This record gives sequence, C-alpha cells and structure tokens, in this order.
Amino acid sequence: MKSYTDLSQSKKLAEFLPIESADMFWLVLGNTPRVHVLTEPISNYSQWESYPCWGLAKLLDILPYPTLAQHANGLWSLTAWVGTVKPYSVDGYDNKIDACYEMIIKLHELKML
Repeated sequence: MKSYTDLSQSKKLAEFLPIESADMFWLVLGNTPRVHVLTEPISNYSQWESYPCWGLAKLLDILPYPTLAQHANGLWSLTAWVGTVKPYSVDGYDNKIDACYEMIIKLHELKML
C-alpha cells in the first residue's frame, strides 16, 4: 500500500506547499530515488538532488477538516470542509495518498489552500 507521495507528486506539491510541512524527502543519487525520513531540515540536504515528500498524516494535516471513506469496492473518497458551508470531495482513488494529493491540488487550483 502506498504510504507517501511518489516523486512526481512530491515535485508538484513542492511548487506551492511549504517544505517544512513534509515529513520525509526523496533523495536522488544517480538514477535511484529513495525516500528518507527527515532528521534535519531539508535545506541541509541541498548538496544532493532532493525533494520534500509527504506521508498520509502530514497530507491530512494540510487539509481543512478531512474525512476519508472507503467504499465497498475498495476505492477511497475524501471530503474537506472549506469555510463552514461548502465541502469539496474527490472520489474513486485506489489509495489514501492519491486522494489527498488530488484534493490538495484541487483546493490549490481553486485558491482555497
């Protein structure tokens, strides 16, 4: 089961999320990217090609009042409440990470995150 953002998702999120919100990072040495848990600020890894990476808990922390639900078919949906009235939802994802990623992208595009 996927437990953190993949490299392409991480690169996209790094365009607008603060890197301090990440709990891991992708380190690319040669052609082999690997995920590592942060033990110091990501800026200290700048001598290598590195990108912030987010686990599920950190992604959920970014979202306003998130609710994850798994359907009988095994797919996931996610609802986030922006303000007090309007919920935003994404539906039909194989895993929680992809649902959170899509919700963050959606809210960013709507300028609500």
